[in-house]
Amino acid sequence: MRSNRTPSFRGYVLGCLSILIVVSVSDDGLSEAYGSSVVKRRQQGILTGMPFMANIMPRTFVDDAGRKLYIAKPPTRVVSLAPSITEMLFALGLDEQIVGVTELCNYPSAALSKPKIGYARPNIETLVALRPDMIVAPQEFLRADILAKLEELRIPVFLVEAKTIGDILMQIQSLGKIFNKVKMSDAITGTMRDRMARVTKRVATSKEKRVLYVLNSHPLITVGPGSYIHHMIGLAGGINVARSSESPYPSLSLETVLQEDPEVLIFPVGSVESIPKSEQDEWNRWKSLSAVRNRQLLEVSSDALNRPGPRVVEGLDLLARAIHPEAYLSDEAHPSP
Repeated sequence: MRSNRTPSFRGYVLGCLSILIVVSVSDDGLSEAYGSSVVKRRQQGILTGMPFMANIMPRTFVDDAGRKLYIAKPPTRVVSLAPSITEMLFALGLDEQIVGVTELCNYPSAALSKPKIGYARPNIETLVALRPDMIVAPQEFLRADILAKLEELRIPVFLVEAKTIGDILMQIQSLGKIFNKVKMSDAITGTMRDRMARVTKRVATSKEKRVLYVLNSHPLITVGPGSYIHHMIGLAGGINVARSSESPYPSLSLETVLQEDPEVLIFPVGSVESIPKSEQDEWNRWKSLSAVRNRQLLEVSSDALNRPGPRVVEGLDLLARAIHPEAYLSDEAHPSP
């Protein structure tokens, strides 16, 4: 059992709940790292928030923040600001174009050798020194001051935010168009849709179970409407006990948990972030909970669940197996050769 406390998805959620913006940007350093000639050259190719040039036929894209990006040709140098985005870019075959990733980007293995630009507070001088002609970033996680500085430098920033699995598919499709990898993105999303259909068919006749997804123990933070994991719980045949919450990542009181009486407790564990076994065991004191009485305190891969990228369908399958193991009994009786 790993108990790595490195802040990633969980850290991101906690950060969003108590965000503090700290500005430490040197304009002189940026100008030196990202000279005016580079900016001028970029204006001739990839433009952000500007009318397209008359002698080219640009393509227009709208990111998840509703921002329009006018992109004349596929970017050749891209920086990813999230592990899930890195996985999308690699899945699209953009290994050579990826020039920077976060410190937490560890999949696929090729991501480990890419230059790192931090994570929660990316070093903007290091970032611009990589000379990206596009940055793909999570909408809620990118600090406003960083975004403003990148826009000032006219570096296109494509923001993504997943509220459902469908959003993840659309993001992959959008990146496929931006990077001229449409066939690849169609193949990836097609495979994801097929697997989603197989999972939902598996659990279609199972009785829904009440589920609590423990994103953090102290304080207790879970997922609510507006988060893609809430959507996944429903697809996997579960009922999220935080379904009435007004936040995608609400802090839940123990009183509410006891009232909702979850039948299954899900603890994400993985290579980067985990709910430690000691924190899982603390739940055994609440013997009135159905999940405790029936020993339904279950671990599921955080790498697959907490990253809204191509592997999220693996997370959906694991979630369905945890909530409805009876739907997979035929696999055990007749294992694949």
